[in-house]
Amino acid sequence: MLKSWLGLEAPAARVPPGRRVYAIGDIHGRDDLLERLLQAIRADAATAGDLAPVAVFLGDYVDRGPMSFEVIDRLINEPLPGFRHVFLKGNHEAMMLDFLAGPPDALWFDNGGFETLLSYGLDGYRLFSHAAALEEARQALNAALPAAHRRFLEGLALSHVEGDYAFVHAGLRPGVALAEQRDRDLLWIRGPFLASREGLTHRVVHGHTIVQRPEVHANRIAIDTGAVYSGTLTSVVLEGASVRFLST
Repeated sequence: MLKSWLGLEAPAARVPPGRRVYAIGDIHGRDDLLERLLQAIRADAATAGDLAPVAVFLGDYVDRGPMSFEVIDRLINEPLPGFRHVFLKGNHEAMMLDFLAGPPDALWFDNGGFETLLSYGLDGYRLFSHAAALEEARQALNAALPAAHRRFLEGLALSHVEGDYAFVHAGLRPGVALAEQRDRDLLWIRGPFLASREGLTHRVVHGHTIVQRPEVHANRIAIDTGAVYSGTLTSVVLEGASVRFLST
């Protein structure tokens, strides 16, 4: 049983009848791991019978790892045929979009953006000590970014709901309804959300904060297992009230 904001006990969280939901954690340019996890999901979904499969990707597709281009290219080409696909925005996609829009600053590069530039074939931007170099890099990335990749990045959602579950990149601010959450909290929040033991309007499935192994709490499930560092990319599988995991 879960606690609501009103302090009343609520039934265990469930996804809608007739569905099996796979949520995939932070990929960060590891297309090799993504390919392996998708293979495992396809094999698992083959046991679903008449259940409708849904894949929810929690964001942070780019940066830090070497294959951001390849990750996005895979995701825009129906990675799981027969599934409904939901793609959420992570804080790294937000930083990349901010850089593309300008004026650029070094925040994105300090958080793995340089590796994303390399994946788009741009290798001449190692020093960013002045605004002119940043602007040159911004213009080069805008020119190199395929139109389909731009549409994908600009079309990412901030949240998704399946039954009693809410899927977001980082988390929710406790005490605030999902529809009233600030974009920044959905993309960046840590402390207040991770420390909260109060019930939320939904049980939250999130990435953003690295955990050694998936964590299941009464009010949230954390599945960012640090793929770019650990080699472990994780998916939580939700069906009815059951919770289980697939990983690389």
